[in-house]
Amino acid sequence: MDNKKGDLFALASIPLIMTLGSSMIIPILPQISRKLQVSSFQVSMLITVYAVVAILLVPIAGYLSDKFGRKVIIIPSLVIAGIGGALSGVASWFAEGTTVYWIILGGRLLQGIGAAGAFPIVLPLVGDMFDDDEQVSHSLGIIETSNTFGKVLSPILGALLGAWIWYVPFLAIPVLCFASLLLVIFLVKEPERKEEAKPIGEFLKTVKKLFHEKGRWLYAIFAIGCICMFLVFGVLFYLSEQLETKHRLEGVLKGLVLAIPLAALCLAAYFTGKKIGNDKTLMKWCGVVGLVLSTGALFGIGFFNNIYFVIACLIVCGAGIGIVLPSSDALITEGIEKPLRGTITSIYGSMRFIGVSLGPPIVSLLIKAGHMTLFFVIAGVSLVAVILLLTLVKPETDNEQGKMKKAPRPAHQP
Repeated sequence: MDNKKGDLFALASIPLIMTLGSSMIIPILPQISRKLQVSSFQVSMLITVYAVVAILLVPIAGYLSDKFGRKVIIIPSLVIAGIGGALSGVASWFAEGTTVYWIILGGRLLQGIGAAGAFPIVLPLVGDMFDDDEQVSHSLGIIETSNTFGKVLSPILGALLGAWIWYVPFLAIPVLCFASLLLVIFLVKEPERKEEAKPIGEFLKTVKKLFHEKGRWLYAIFAIGCICMFLVFGVLFYLSEQLETKHRLEGVLKGLVLAIPLAALCLAAYFTGKKIGNDKTLMKWCGVVGLVLSTGALFGIGFFNNIYFVIACLIVCGAGIGIVLPSSDALITEGIEKPLRGTITSIYGSMRFIGVSLGPPIVSLLIKAGHMTLFFVIAGVSLVAVILLLTLVKPETDNEQGKMKKAPRPAHQP
């Protein structure tokens, strides 16, 4: 792995920057709402539109990366994401009132297009780079840690930049994308493709066969990825709103508080990625433990509305999700052969983006139903993920039967 540290560093910059691009505006959403005179639901759509377009395009980007190569898709995607951020950032320079909102929404849509071909393609590329499953799992842990570190950094950086001028977080995105673009161009050496991509008809038949053989646990992992992102972004939206409206916390201090549960998520993801190795049964049970922690913490918040208790429970919830994500990444990446890896992991990324898109608007509506209702509902969603993982993901069975022909080694958003 030592001779690929530069590649990993460059690739880890992509989820970091894509996460900053999607999450950095969360602490300034109330500020944007006041500035542009739009509702809480409308402003939540700045998160949702970014994710919705990615949902639609991620599977296409995955197939194209299988056919033409990973870097060929990642590089233009970073350029498009940067352009989208720049458009959102300069909107207020050329328009006024609600027109600014619609221009920003358009910029976020462009960002989502770029995001579709960036972070989700990193997972299969990491899987392509190593022949040893343990190295793959460890490297995916680094990638997921970078992703979660972006979530830790985003509320702090977003609040800091937003305290200067509200639209500066948008303007930071093209700068960050350009930095990542240079790293990918000069440091990432994509492995040579050992076989030609299949024609689309044959490819679709192979995908259909894969889902017939492995669909049970693949669908479960897709749903779990979606639920995890729903919980993360929904809870962040809730906490951002509450800190500002009820506790009068703004700016960097608010960002620091938002970062606390995310820091727990980041640390848990890093250590889980290091420990799971290539043991798929361990991956499953790590996921179960993480989801049980998250579910229990969310149910606990439903009973008490004290802000200190809420944050303490969210630390536990964040740590739980941090255990789940690298385990799910490794299960899905190491369970798929190389020629299909980009497509399948991209569908997984698309499902994660669905969670991102649903979290803020659903939570914004549930807040009106009351604190207990809100957290009992989202805890119930988390409980569904526990049941799916326990009942549908059986690595020991999947290893014994229904395997497709192996590539040189077992294979590997939002």
